[in-house]
Amino acid sequence: MRRPDRLAMGIAGRDRLLSLAGFLAVWWIAARVAASPTLLPSPMAVALFIGRECEDGAMPAAFAATLLRVVVAFGVAMAGGTVVGYAAGRSGRANAWLDPWVVIALNLPVLVVIVLAYIWVGLNDTAAVLAVVIAKAPTVVVTVREGTRALDPGLAEMAAAFRLPRLRRLRHVVLPQLLPYLAAAGRSGLSITWKIVLVVELLGRPNGVGYVLNLYFQNFNVTGILAYGLAFAGLMLLVEAAILQPLERRTSAWRSDV
Repeated sequence: MRRPDRLAMGIAGRDRLLSLAGFLAVWWIAARVAASPTLLPSPMAVALFIGRECEDGAMPAAFAATLLRVVVAFGVAMAGGTVVGYAAGRSGRANAWLDPWVVIALNLPVLVVIVLAYIWVGLNDTAAVLAVVIAKAPTVVVTVREGTRALDPGLAEMAAAFRLPRLRRLRHVVLPQLLPYLAAAGRSGLSITWKIVLVVELLGRPNGVGYVLNLYFQNFNVTGILAYGLAFAGLMLLVEAAILQPLERRTSAWRSDV
């Protein structure tokens, strides 16, 4: 990595930390102004609550259940959406058949999808994952379809001229050009997926972060709601910063060298 790139990344990391510090400061001031721990607890109160939940194992267990659903649903949605999106981008006729389905899925309310999945499949994890996949996959289809349409025809002609086998052509010509689109779909998709999973758990699962949030909502426990909500959001922020953002930079690096 070039020195200017490292410097820019260092500045960006510092700015992110300052932004998070500003968020905590605004939260602390708002809690002092509200002067009501039941309405808006302080950051310290929420941090202590998280510590207690971690000590007795309640929060790790809830996180494990939710993360498993997120990983499975995210993986299935990315795989299925990539295949369908590539087919739609390569063939006008396939896109004509698939586009109405994609538009319907994009505009169908998530709540409707979740309720129907629970009614048709049952109150189980299969229905939960299916609902998330149906809600998430269309955005992957649209992103990959546009990426496929943007493929360089010159590279495709060169591969055909050298008579590259189909698998090698897909691996060395198509995939490198699609990786930035896949990375972008993954970054946006992960945030959408875990939010949908929480709703799915709130409506029909006996465990997970969404289920716990529902319990605290029924008891008007704002501290518990903030603790689980912010802790899980922080975990997803860490995953994005440690995995998804570096992956996106790596998949897009070849463009700057061309």
